[in-house]
Amino acid sequence: MNDNPASALSQTDDASFSEADAHALPRILLIDDEPRLLSALHELLRDRGFDLVTASSGAEALAQLTARRFDLVLLDLRLPDMSGHEIMDFINAREIDADVIVMSGDVGIEAAIGALKRGAYDYLRKPYSREEMLKTVGNALQQRSLALDNERIASQLENSEKLYRYLVDSSPDIIYTLNHEGRFTFVNDRAFQLLGFAREDLIGQHYTVLVHDEDLERARYAFNERRVDERASRNVELRLKCHPRAGQDREFNTTLMTISLNSMGMHVPDNDVKKLEFYGTYGVARDITDRKRAEEVISYQAYHDILTDLPNRMLFKDRLGLAIIQAKRKMTELAVMFIDLDRFKLVNDTLGHVKGDELLQQVALRLKQCLRDGDTLARQGGDEFTIVLPELAGRAEAKAIAEKFLACLHLPFDLDGHQVHISASIGIAIYPGDGESIDELLRHADIAMYQVKALGKNGQSFYHNSMLDVSHQKIALEQSLRKALEQNELEMYYQPQIDVITGRIIGAEGLMRWNHPQRGLLTANEFLPFAEDNGLMLPISDWMLGALCRDMLVWNESGGEAIRLSLNLSPQYLDRGDFFEKMRGALLRYGISPAQIEVEITENICIRNPQYAIEQLNKLCQLGVSVAIDDFGTGYSSLSYLHRFPIHTIKIDQSFVKEIHDEQGHYPVILAIISIARGLGLHLIAEGVETEVQARYLKSNGCLTMQGYLFHHPISLGSFLEVLQEQEVQLAACRASVPQAKRA
Repeated sequence: MNDNPASALSQTDDASFSEADAHALPRILLIDDEPRLLSALHELLRDRGFDLVTASSGAEALAQLTARRFDLVLLDLRLPDMSGHEIMDFINAREIDADVIVMSGDVGIEAAIGALKRGAYDYLRKPYSREEMLKTVGNALQQRSLALDNERIASQLENSEKLYRYLVDSSPDIIYTLNHEGRFTFVNDRAFQLLGFAREDLIGQHYTVLVHDEDLERARYAFNERRVDERASRNVELRLKCHPRAGQDREFNTTLMTISLNSMGMHVPDNDVKKLEFYGTYGVARDITDRKRAEEVISYQAYHDILTDLPNRMLFKDRLGLAIIQAKRKMTELAVMFIDLDRFKLVNDTLGHVKGDELLQQVALRLKQCLRDGDTLARQGGDEFTIVLPELAGRAEAKAIAEKFLACLHLPFDLDGHQVHISASIGIAIYPGDGESIDELLRHADIAMYQVKALGKNGQSFYHNSMLDVSHQKIALEQSLRKALEQNELEMYYQPQIDVITGRIIGAEGLMRWNHPQRGLLTANEFLPFAEDNGLMLPISDWMLGALCRDMLVWNESGGEAIRLSLNLSPQYLDRGDFFEKMRGALLRYGISPAQIEVEITENICIRNPQYAIEQLNKLCQLGVSVAIDDFGTGYSSLSYLHRFPIHTIKIDQSFVKEIHDEQGHYPVILAIISIARGLGLHLIAEGVETEVQARYLKSNGCLTMQGYLFHHPISLGSFLEVLQEQEVQLAACRASVPQAKRA
């Protein structure tokens, strides 16, 4: 007998392995429709001892799999003509003996679950590292090699006892036999490698020394199995104990079969057998710990938000449902809160989505610290969070927790040196008064949250039935807004801008109004948010541009002195590449001088996409249209963009003007803005001037153009023209009186 097991292996003439011996190099099929990625993958594996074949489509891959034998398939899930899952179904249906490593850029878990269910060896998420790919390929081929070796040696058990020992001890699985009492009569070396128990520690011991206490009842049927063939135990999952030196418990998929004397002849020669008699159990235990952990990770991710690690919408609804059942049984109340962060979109637009994600993570941590034991905080998506408060003592307790949320969010957030302040709008619904189902409670909490938004944000509110009527009114408002353009219900109003030295109107800001057939005259703040959310800002902005030019034409044709009208520009409108062409077309169509038009933008437009904004605004300036920064100082101000952007005017926001209560007082923000405008040679306008004190303070410190209720409310075109004509008459009278005074 040859003492070398490997030598004994080489002597086999088993025809089933002739093809494997025909090529020494593992053959790998690379499937990816992206030429760059496919080339990079081929380059990575080229000089590493593999026979590489590539395919750039599903059809090409199926042709290769049909024509040739492969050890390993590296499969991209997204192909132009079929999915990777379909290719795996083809492999399984044809019983093609090849391991599959799936590569995918899909962040969802459905693709991973589908791949694992179809028997994928591993799942790599793009972009993967070189080391990760090489390690996974190496492990797959190594495991395949071990499996093939195991299979090859199994076919030669009759040749040699030593070959049998080599097969068993080289197996990646634990192989064992038990006598009729359930005691180990044989176990291979893999038990020591995985569990830390040496062979001599187990021989003669009952199988229960290895089985986890909670799995003993299930193990009794598997380890005492007497049946054979298809009726024997298959894929029974058990937890086995590890020796203290081996680490944590591991989980096993145990395949068992009963061995009768005439089938195996393990102890008694065949010629001495008088009858079929059970004398023990043979089993193979495969370590599936890593697979179980992977399944746990996938299951966890299916019910949790990856960014914040909070329960997601699905898990939240499950827990809310359980809380409702418990509250119904105990006849107690519970609260559902809907939280929406205020000004979060501004952070995303100005600092970027990475910083926005960091902010959401910090918000989640703060909110969790305010919860009681048993409360559930979940992320619904975006900047929305939901909370269930079971076993509520009363509304006062829910209100107190909501106030804690608002207080914790009031403190500034530090995003790599950027101090960010946000607030939240919180809606609260109480079970059972505000609803008895999951969807009803969530919907009512959401309605209450929007009520807080409508009242100025940064607060909390309990749901009330009257809010449902308001919600229905908003839906009706959205529907009727779509008809307003067609039915000519929109109108431009103008708020004059006054030169306080001469008292003359030198310009006006165009403000949109809606002549609603039932609700009367609506201001822009009452309907433009709906337009922003429902994709109506573009057609409304088109209308506003045309209306402004038509109104300007009416004034010009009356022969009055030229004035300048300003137009508030929506960020959505500027982002459209055809804005400049629309502006130029409208000016040409109505014969309006570009110098009579000023475009007002917020500073956040400049910050979120600076280069694009610079290009668009430069085009306007070349055309002759001037640019004003509206609400200056209220966003994430940066003096650098005042140098980079073609800006002509700064408008002091009314929130700063309202702070002026003393003509002799000191208001540093206002003074700073005036100094900036003076230093950069920019025109300056103060908005929201309502008192003589405010006007005198601004005038004495160098701001000479103002608009606000002190001078004029926003007025219709007809009223605006009357005011302008009256001003023209007064000017003409002054001019006529000058020569008479000289003659006198």
